[in-house]
Amino acid sequence: MQSVASPPAPRLGLFATAMLVMGGIVGSGIFMNPHVVAQDAPSSAAILAAWLLGGAVALAGGFVWAELAGRRPGVGGQYAYLRDGVHPAAGFVYGWSNLLVTQTGGMAAVAMTFARYTHVLAAPHWSEAGTAVAALAALTAINLSGVRAGSAVQSAFMVLKIAAIGALVVCGLVLAPKAAALQAASGGTPGPRAFLAAMIAVLFAYGGWATATFVSGEIKDTATTLPRALVLGTAGVVALYLGVNAACLRALGPGGLAAFDAPASEVMRRALGSPGATAIAAAIAVSTFGFLAQGMLVCPRVYYAMAQDGLFFESVGRLHPRTGVPHVAIALQGAFAIATALSGTYEQILSWVVTVDFAFLALTAATLFVFRARDSGGATSVRTPWHPWTTLFFIAVSTAVVGATFVEHPARSLLGWTLVAAGLPVYAFWKRRIA
Repeated sequence: MQSVASPPAPRLGLFATAMLVMGGIVGSGIFMNPHVVAQDAPSSAAILAAWLLGGAVALAGGFVWAELAGRRPGVGGQYAYLRDGVHPAAGFVYGWSNLLVTQTGGMAAVAMTFARYTHVLAAPHWSEAGTAVAALAALTAINLSGVRAGSAVQSAFMVLKIAAIGALVVCGLVLAPKAAALQAASGGTPGPRAFLAAMIAVLFAYGGWATATFVSGEIKDTATTLPRALVLGTAGVVALYLGVNAACLRALGPGGLAAFDAPASEVMRRALGSPGATAIAAAIAVSTFGFLAQGMLVCPRVYYAMAQDGLFFESVGRLHPRTGVPHVAIALQGAFAIATALSGTYEQILSWVVTVDFAFLALTAATLFVFRARDSGGATSVRTPWHPWTTLFFIAVSTAVVGATFVEHPARSLLGWTLVAAGLPVYAFWKRRIA
């Protein structure tokens, strides 16, 4: 029989939770992905339309997750929604995919990005992999010391990220000269396939708002605080992202945005010279470290919830008697992320993230229909505006982008789903153990 530990104590308020929402979204993607989007959608109108659509999808997801959080406020977030709204196997396979593909692979790749830009600022005598491992190990140690310490570090880095992105927007809109006529020229209207390909990069940059629900059991007055934080945090990121793209288009134009694979660095170079390029390298290092801080804080709570259900090692479901955090789950996440960073396979894993992540997001959004039918007489502090259309819009766009990833990257998408499917026999094994 699986022993049940006392639930973790709620310690996070509205500001810390909103910073978690924003921290789960803003990594290095907004500094790099506008270039990818401009290659597939080479006109100002198409570029802004893609980022606006992505923002609408993220806001719709934020509204849906806000209601789900109000209806199911316990620890585990998306894992719990899938477990209770679809089947326990769906929740387990989602958690399994986090550990093997989406969260661990994303954290490893972002750690290497952090190391790359840190070495641009001050090159040490060791390798980039060593810096990535050191960052992951440090954040693991910080989060083992308690949720308040982990949240404080994450919130501080999110504030720094907002300041860095704000500086980039000001430099692009005010200080940098306008793009030359050739760069400002449009490359034509993209077709549906090209636009959907652009949306893969957009939604990858917008993904991550749902991870704040993993710590819902550690949020004060979670039924009220978490829904507000989801909407406020997601709306804030949409505003930041649109500002970055407007700044890049003014300074570089669609042609320049498509030509420069590090558009943020080029905007800052044009605005402030080489000090600007150095400043953006520091900003990207800050952004990536903040993203890692958020991931190391929230992701282990999924494995903790799985263990509490008897579907993972019992020790993963334990809380440290002094700090009150799931210390074994945190150490497990840190170890997997470090191993992936050292393996050199993280770049391939990243190409699977969107197809796996957004398929689970679409399925999770569909659980809102299930919970509303079950709880038809119950009250909740927040309801998704314009449901069912908001929810159906989110599901439709997410499903279309998952299909686009299969078209653009069929082999890697199939391999990613093979890893996910491998979780089903593992679920059956754990289910037999607790039968």
